[in-house]
Amino acid sequence: MTRLDHAFATISMDTMVNVQVISDQPRAQVEQAVQRGFAWFDTVEQICTRFDPASEVMRLIGSAGRPVRMSTLLLEAATFALSLAEQTDGAFDPTIGARLEQMGFNTNYKTGQRVHSATTVDRVSYRDVQIDRRAGTTLLRQPLVLDLNAVVKGLAIDLAVRELHEYANLCFEAGGDIYVRGRNAGGEAWHIGIQHPRMDGLIARSLRLADEAVCTSGDYERRAPGVDGESHIIDARTRRPVTDLASVTVVAPTAMAADGLSTAAMVLGRERGLRFLEDHAVGGVLIAPDGAIVSVNL
Repeated sequence: MTRLDHAFATISMDTMVNVQVISDQPRAQVEQAVQRGFAWFDTVEQICTRFDPASEVMRLIGSAGRPVRMSTLLLEAATFALSLAEQTDGAFDPTIGARLEQMGFNTNYKTGQRVHSATTVDRVSYRDVQIDRRAGTTLLRQPLVLDLNAVVKGLAIDLAVRELHEYANLCFEAGGDIYVRGRNAGGEAWHIGIQHPRMDGLIARSLRLADEAVCTSGDYERRAPGVDGESHIIDARTRRPVTDLASVTVVAPTAMAADGLSTAAMVLGRERGLRFLEDHAVGGVLIAPDGAIVSVNL
């Protein structure tokens, strides 16, 4: 039968989500699986967003000081983020949510409402979060805002791709973060371009991938309101935006790994970030503000 190129798109997590499935099945049949995949984005967002006071992650604030049962999804996202915090000695730290609010990253894209959690900006760290995986609980030692944006988009991609397990050839992309499986419509490995962080429309590096995820963290992605808006990627130790790197792209087996590792390497800077990716045995492309490009394991 003829291989068909089915394309689908939606908006979720404040970004475009695009899916391309190469299959001989009719579009209507493929679409059922794709819609199940899209549904995971809504689920992850409802649980993990810090832009909705009613989300599970934001409800933790009111339970500070006592253990609270968590959904499996939030448990996995928070555990991975805290692991990265420990590995980076706190340079990457998911407890920076209140600081990001203070910088202006506090507007719900759906409602336009601004979130003010009224928690402390300073004197909090990943050490104030205690997770008991066996009990499925978390304990906040003090009120704080968990920001899991560095890992949850990748997690949503991974969950969505599972819904498409019967399709051997696909590309799932959300805001530039991608998972590819099998081959493209031409029967070749998928061709992925890495955007240059300082030259709009210019591809800094091209990759040929199959059965891997590729995610990028960059200082150009989101900026705080204002003419001189600061980057949303900050070093939690200084509470200031990172300046040593303009972007980091990571190729890894899963999108959540690529998503989190790229941000962790970004905050560590050129030298430590490079060693960090080497230690994790993942592929990486690190681009400095002056345009210098360094690759590892690619």
